[in-house]
Amino acid sequence: MTAFSTAPARAALRRLLPDHAEQFRLVALPGGKGKKERFEVTGSTGRITVAGTSPAVLLTGVHWYLKYTCHTQITWAGDQLELPKKLPAPGGTVERSTALPHRFAFNDTHDGYTAPFADWDRWEHLIDVAALHGSNELLVTAGQEVVYHRLLQDFGYTDAELRAWLPTPAHQPWFLMQNMSEWGGPVSTALLEKRTDLGRRIADRLRELGMRPVFPGYFGTVPDGFADRNPGAHTVPQGDWNGLRRPDWLDPRTDAFHEVAAAFYRHQHDLFGACDLFKMDLLHEGGNAGDVSVPDAARAVEKALQTSRPGAIWVILGWQSNPRRDLLDAVDHDHMLVVDGLSDLDTITDREKDWGSVPYAFGTIPNFGGRTTIGAKTHMWTERFTVWRDKPGSKLVGTAYMPEAVERDPAAYELFSELAWRDTAVDRDAWFRDYADVRYGARDAKAREAFAALRDTAYQISSKDGRPHDSVFAARPSLTARSGTNYATHTPAFDPARFDAALAALLGVRAGLRDSDAYRYDLADTARQALANRSWQLIGQLADAYARKDLDTFRALSRLWLKLMRLSDDITGTHRLLLLGPWLEDAKRMASGAEESAQLEFAARALITTWADRGAADPGKLANYANRDWNGLIGDFHVPQWQTYLDELEDALAEGRAPRTFDWYTVEEPWTRERKSYP
Repeated sequence: MTAFSTAPARAALRRLLPDHAEQFRLVALPGGKGKKERFEVTGSTGRITVAGTSPAVLLTGVHWYLKYTCHTQITWAGDQLELPKKLPAPGGTVERSTALPHRFAFNDTHDGYTAPFADWDRWEHLIDVAALHGSNELLVTAGQEVVYHRLLQDFGYTDAELRAWLPTPAHQPWFLMQNMSEWGGPVSTALLEKRTDLGRRIADRLRELGMRPVFPGYFGTVPDGFADRNPGAHTVPQGDWNGLRRPDWLDPRTDAFHEVAAAFYRHQHDLFGACDLFKMDLLHEGGNAGDVSVPDAARAVEKALQTSRPGAIWVILGWQSNPRRDLLDAVDHDHMLVVDGLSDLDTITDREKDWGSVPYAFGTIPNFGGRTTIGAKTHMWTERFTVWRDKPGSKLVGTAYMPEAVERDPAAYELFSELAWRDTAVDRDAWFRDYADVRYGARDAKAREAFAALRDTAYQISSKDGRPHDSVFAARPSLTARSGTNYATHTPAFDPARFDAALAALLGVRAGLRDSDAYRYDLADTARQALANRSWQLIGQLADAYARKDLDTFRALSRLWLKLMRLSDDITGTHRLLLLGPWLEDAKRMASGAEESAQLEFAARALITTWADRGAADPGKLANYANRDWNGLIGDFHVPQWQTYLDELEDALAEGRAPRTFDWYTVEEPWTRERKSYP
């Protein structure tokens, strides 16, 4: 590998550490394909030398120094940067390396659930933090809808037809996965231009840092009527996905497919530049193969990719029954990478057996929908990762951190991101002790006590699906509710009572360590979670009191339920990352004019409540899938529903009658059309 410029890493340091950036001397180390990536930290007080094999690895080295020498930290969810005027010397030479070529981050749904209307400043920080944490491959879907807009005009569709077919950014990821189209549109020409510019800037910045963008590949998505407009094409209708119309699938075995795929990769390159990793999942979540042989289709998709991008890697998600073994057996394993979303589940034991000789990244999906939850199977990460990596015949070649939204749960991300850079297994007890010191800046008995409690509860979750539980306060009101939404764990993932010890200990952290954004975020988030846990403790008691027709107890529990919901709304108002307002303001800022402002705000509101229309919310069971314990959302959306419901049950008990039933969609939908501003 030729020498690289350290300037992109220097620019990142000036953004992240403006008062200390010039105290770092950055040195490029030789690297290249097949060689370990590595960093080295040396130096003296006020003059720290960080050497690394890419600009991004230089930043990884800086962050390791900040954490383990300075006891400071930069994350997506709270920073702690209490640094002396002159930076301290590291205690000797610090060296770390990784032989894993793939350190993948982001989920297919990331661009929807994290920040669909994020501007460049937000994305720049997302990239900086990913580099600090050792990632070298990011899935980039922002602006990729524009590729379809351009290429399908070559195949008989008008600009207006295509802009009506494409969803707005909040729902665009599911279009790219062939789950849905049309809803929320049409998109404007101005919006497509903004998204193109954003996607290009993201990809360019990744390349500058020595990271690799991962783009969606082409596997056959086309609009209705494609075969009618293009003789010789064969399409397979895909039906519905959770109540939403799926786009058709163009048979990959046909000449028409290869023409469209070639146009796709040509337009994608023209818009967003070079790429050698392409994410594709055939027949995602219930797709219909029709009369098409899946192995034949896979070979054709691979041929189209390799024809347009020789040597490229097809990235595919390990999720439920995906990828199918017959698909994997049909393609070249040397140009495949499975990013495994289920490496931490008890039911998964041998990926070499599951996938043969296909290389894979040890991965996790610790968050669904961007829900404000705390927790992950960190015990499975630390027990399994090095064992799976080091066993004879292992095909583990990377890591994959794939929550459906980031900017959540910083401890989980910190631990997972270090796996690739450690030769031996992480000692969880020692790691969480050190993390407490790093997170708040110094050793504190109460901070360590807090993270010990979290280690043994939220970070050792028992749920079968690998996700922490959400809040029943966020559910459509029902005495039978056992989660905030249908697609979730329906039993507590850890002991709520033992979790309370973490909040109690955080409140005892000494005053000198309470001023950081990291502490304020953790305190608010832990208090929010402690309140969410109360919903699991109370819902059964409410149901029992109602079943016994114990009016006094039911009334008292109802008052307590609503009081705790309002308290949660207050608590989440204490940190900006737990506010509804920024989510909505981002949507409005991306708009060009009042009409589009209302359109994009509606999409943003719908995604975190009804998800889309009634078909998605009710028969599709997506209502509240992306629920968040956010100030404003709890108080104005969830509290009024529960107030109405509990009042009706109380009146029914008092009057000795059956309660009336509710059509919750008719209650929810008007809120998605509101324009009220929030802090």
